[in-house]
Amino acid sequence: MADTAFLDWPFFEPRHRDLAHGLEAWAREHVPQAHGHDVDAECRALVRALGQGGWLRHAVAGTAHGGVAEAIDTRAICLMRETLARHSGLADFAFAMQGLGSGAISLGGSAEQRAAWLPRVARGEAIAAFALSEPEAGSDVAAMACAAREDGGDYVLDGEKTWISNGGIADVYVVFARTGEAPGARGISAFIVEAGTPGFEIAERIEVIAPHPLARLRFAGCRVPAAHRIGPAGEGFKLAMRTLDVFRTSVAAAALGFARRALDEALLRATTRRMFGQHLADFQLTQAKLAQMATTVDSAALLTYRAAWQRDQGRNVTREAAMAKLCATEGAQQVIDAAVQIFGGLGVVSDMPVERLYREIRALRIYEGATEVQQLIIARELLKDVKERGQP
Repeated sequence: MADTAFLDWPFFEPRHRDLAHGLEAWAREHVPQAHGHDVDAECRALVRALGQGGWLRHAVAGTAHGGVAEAIDTRAICLMRETLARHSGLADFAFAMQGLGSGAISLGGSAEQRAAWLPRVARGEAIAAFALSEPEAGSDVAAMACAAREDGGDYVLDGEKTWISNGGIADVYVVFARTGEAPGARGISAFIVEAGTPGFEIAERIEVIAPHPLARLRFAGCRVPAAHRIGPAGEGFKLAMRTLDVFRTSVAAAALGFARRALDEALLRATTRRMFGQHLADFQLTQAKLAQMATTVDSAALLTYRAAWQRDQGRNVTREAAMAKLCATEGAQQVIDAAVQIFGGLGVVSDMPVERLYREIRALRIYEGATEVQQLIIARELLKDVKERGQP
């Protein structure tokens, strides 16, 4: 088990420490260490197990709808993603997507929408998906082309979405489409689309280096009731950004979990592998590498839990969340690469822990805002502060 001394930091309350220890004990018993060949079935099983264990209740808001509190606790989400990622990237994925996929319903859904879906998501009985990205609208969400037009008491959706996690296995998709109330980001609305709705199909399953359910979606004359629109028309972009704001810091936490596991594996290897009459850990080059890995992990943890704590205090964390994601994901890539190097040839053997981590970490530097986007966000916030304060 990774060092948990960080739980004594002042960012956390006793309930957070209890949560982390409880999930760690549960994960040891219920989370498989390696993936099989049927990723869809494994992901469904993990969602069910997380729901039955009561852990998914932290991913939805509102005690009346299965949540543990009225608002999502960012520190709790981050601790849970870090813990699950340390055990299994797919377990982290299964947990995170229940939160992200239903986040817009938690934040902006009507009482009827929340009652219909959040309890099922919290129990692991319904799998959720967040359908925002398109072939020509990834980082530039405002370039969205998927459209929804009003027709009587319905909306009719046409277009495509891609890189959609849980695509192909989800029961409910939150789909963002252009409704045209204003140009750019101000003319987008959010809709609940159930799997199996006529005119909605899985156009393509996408295989990636760290297997998880992923797909391209197609909408062709897909008719959904107007009551399935989430929040006011034209407010979908704001709702998407609010949802991502809740979960972006948790991406940093997942990267942190991967990095901690890589450091643990590297320490075990270095202290047990004999070479030239001594252990690998006795070489100064190895010690220097381990020192850098540990420093990178702690740096990422401090930024991650600072952002999580600030958000739970009701503060704007645009810059802090971007810093956390940038530092944690880029740092984890470096830590995992160093662990592979310490393992030598074993580090690139398929399904060795560090080999799995090497594949798992790469996507985190891209999704929910690529590293380059985080850099732009940080710089923009810095320059905005200078403008508001006057010249430094």
